[in-house]
Amino acid sequence: MRSRNSERWIEAALGGLFGQSFRDIEVLVVDSGSRDATLEIASRFPCRIIGIPAESYFPGRVLNRAIPETAGEVLVFQNSDCIPAHENVLAALLEAFWAAEAEAAFGRQTPRADAWPWVRRDYARAYPATGPAPGWLPLSLAFAAMRRSSWRERPFYETAWGSEDIEWGTWARKTGRKVVYVPAAAVEHSHNYTLRQLYGRRFIEGEADAFIHGGRNRWRDLSGRWVRAIARDVMDGCREGEWKDLVGTPVRRWIYHWAYHRGHRHGERRISRQDGDGGLGQRVVLERQE
Repeated sequence: MRSRNSERWIEAALGGLFGQSFRDIEVLVVDSGSRDATLEIASRFPCRIIGIPAESYFPGRVLNRAIPETAGEVLVFQNSDCIPAHENVLAALLEAFWAAEAEAAFGRQTPRADAWPWVRRDYARAYPATGPAPGWLPLSLAFAAMRRSSWRERPFYETAWGSEDIEWGTWARKTGRKVVYVPAAAVEHSHNYTLRQLYGRRFIEGEADAFIHGGRNRWRDLSGRWVRAIARDVMDGCREGEWKDLVGTPVRRWIYHWAYHRGHRHGERRISRQDGDGGLGQRVVLERQE
C-alpha cells in the first residue's frame, strides 16, 4: 500500500483490508512524506511502515524496491484511498490465481458517492460490472494482485513517472501472459480532480504512453479526441439529465486531452534523445497534487 497524506481514507482502506475473509496476509505501507495523520492512523494496524521522502516517489521504482521487503508468493496492491466494498473482495481477487491460473488480476473500481457525473461515467466505462475490462486497460494497480515470479520476470518499468501498471499489463498481453479482470473484487475509489490536478495526471499518462505504445501524437489526434469526448459527454449528460455538468465539458475535456498531448510529445522527445531523466513528469504531477 502506497500512501501520502491519506488521512481521509486510509483508516477505511486498512480496516477493510484487515476485515477480509482471507486473512493470511502481510501488509507493508510505503509512505512518501505524509504531513497529516496518515502515519498515526496506519500505526494502529498490524502493518509494517516504510517512509521515503516525497521527492523520492517514483512509482515503478518504489514498487521494485518495496516488493523484496515482503515474503508472499502473491503480491497484492491496494491504494491507500481504495476501500473494499465487502469482506470477500480479496478472496475474489485471489481466486483468479487458483481457478483461472492467472499471472495477474485486478478488481473493479466504483466511484464514491460524491463523484462528479463525468467521473462516474468514466469509471463505468473503465470498470464494467460484468464482462471484461476495455482493451485499453490491461491492468490497474489501485487494487490488483500478481505472482511474485511474474514480477521477478518483469519488474515494473522506471522510465516514466506514471502508468507502471499499464506498461506491465501491455507487456503481459503481448507475451501471452494471463491477466484477469475480476468485477466481484470491487473497491470504492475515484477522484474529483481539479483542472490543475487533471493536467498533471494526464501529462504523465501521455508521457508514459509514448514509451509504452510508441508512435506520434499529432494535432489532428488531439482535436479529434477532444471533439469526440465532448459529443460523448453531451449525449450522456442529456440522457442522464445532468445539465449542470455539461457547462464545463469543453474546457475540462480540452485540458484532459491537451495535457495528454503535451505529455506524449515530451515522451517522444525523450525517446528521440535517449533521455533517461523522468524528472519533468514527476514535477508536473507532484506539484499539482498539493
